[in-house]
Amino acid sequence: MLAACLPLLEEEKVEAMEWSFDALYQLSEIPAWFDELLQAFSKEGRLIGHGVFFSLFSGKWSQGQTAWLHYLKKTCNKYAFDHVTEHFGFMTGRDFHHGAPLNIPYTPTVLAIGIDRLKRIADTCQCPVGLENLAFSYSLDDVKHHGDFLQQLIDPINGFIILDLHNVYCQSHNFSIAFNDLIDLYPLEKVREIHISGGSWDGSVSAPGGKIRRDTHDEPVPEEVFTALPSTLSKCMNLKFVVMEQLGNGLHTESSRKMFYNDFIRMNEMVQLENKKRVPGNSNLFIPKFPLLYDAIIEDEILQLQQDELSVIFESSVSVSDAIHVLQNSSLAHTDWHIENWRPYMIETAFKIAQKWKKKPV
Repeated sequence: MLAACLPLLEEEKVEAMEWSFDALYQLSEIPAWFDELLQAFSKEGRLIGHGVFFSLFSGKWSQGQTAWLHYLKKTCNKYAFDHVTEHFGFMTGRDFHHGAPLNIPYTPTVLAIGIDRLKRIADTCQCPVGLENLAFSYSLDDVKHHGDFLQQLIDPINGFIILDLHNVYCQSHNFSIAFNDLIDLYPLEKVREIHISGGSWDGSVSAPGGKIRRDTHDEPVPEEVFTALPSTLSKCMNLKFVVMEQLGNGLHTESSRKMFYNDFIRMNEMVQLENKKRVPGNSNLFIPKFPLLYDAIIEDEILQLQQDELSVIFESSVSVSDAIHVLQNSSLAHTDWHIENWRPYMIETAFKIAQKWKKKPV
């Protein structure tokens, strides 16, 4: 990643940096060179924090979430984040850093839990807080209602949305819905940040076109995402950051790093062109509604039991057909999870994700 970014940093093309601050949990100390880089962007108000492992919708509060908030507080005391964001969903698996981020039912209970957790994040970091849209869903109904549910979650704290265009591309392909139609289902006035990235294809006989689009962040940005970027930029009047995401495991070769460079330059040119068109005006700064009032931690034992059961099904099943059979006879059947409407190829995808993320025995 450093080798890929150095040319862009040397050419002063990088105007801001997003850091997945909780992904370095295995390091006892941040390398000095990286600390200097973070401090440089922090001092200019151009550093943003992106969480991965908080598990916003877990039915039961965990020690890992307490530790996550403590770490966030410590990190915010050292670096000044312009804003902090988290992923939508809950993490399967009992180990805090080993699990698959999966979708949840859009119920009043889940909404209350999500709002409670967002308030605690905002109270900890004392800056704007946002959520990223999902790349994964089980059903078309989930896809169509995702934007509305995001808005219900963030409104109580005056929060915002990271609109990840590759995630939209995944949903668009996997559920055969036009990209622009899907974009318009999101509250675009709530978008403060846009992500673009690449991904990969998984074969599946029952999926549209015989393949599933996955948000794996290990390939160049697809043409469909670049095509959608200019029109999306113009629709997001409160947009402040556009970020290109890439995992280092996709940058081992000189050619892959060159493609990363070219994608970044192309993204930057589109952003600069949009900036020339924009008329300055009052924008939503998404400052949280302080003081953020919350009482006892909201939990739901039934939701947690269902999440645990779903995790076990996906992580312990010997095959996709086995997972589907067990799922149909589980406590999730005929509930707000609506597993009866889940697309078989998305169950297959969830199974593969969980199998990949689960902690391997030592």
